[in-house]
Amino acid sequence: MKPYNKNLKQASRELRNHMTEAEKLLWSRIRNKQILGLQFYRQKPILNYIVDFYCPAANLVIECDGGQHFTDDGLEADHIRDEALAQLGLKVLRFDNGQVIGQLDDVVEMIYQYFLKELSKESP
Repeated sequence: MKPYNKNLKQASRELRNHMTEAEKLLWSRIRNKQILGLQFYRQKPILNYIVDFYCPAANLVIECDGGQHFTDDGLEADHIRDEALAQLGLKVLRFDNGQVIGQLDDVVEMIYQYFLKELSKESP
């Protein structure tokens, strides 16, 4: 289990109850082990962050980014967050909300291809 701040548990619940439209759409396509039988969790506390989606079996975090992520401050915060998560051995895939809403099939295909690439590294 990855370390997390237990004080984020309630905030995590709130975020699960108030997901963005992009998060809802992506969740509908990755929940219930729909991609290669891999389990995802939503709004998962890891360290002092709450990640949008987390697949522990693949050490993968998926983020749906709104406009605030594309400001100078947002980009810097995301960089710091991604580095901290990478220190735990986690890979972060980021998609902007417009991409998820407008090209959901393509986003799901990118996630699927990521898993295939990672699985092929594990097989001899």
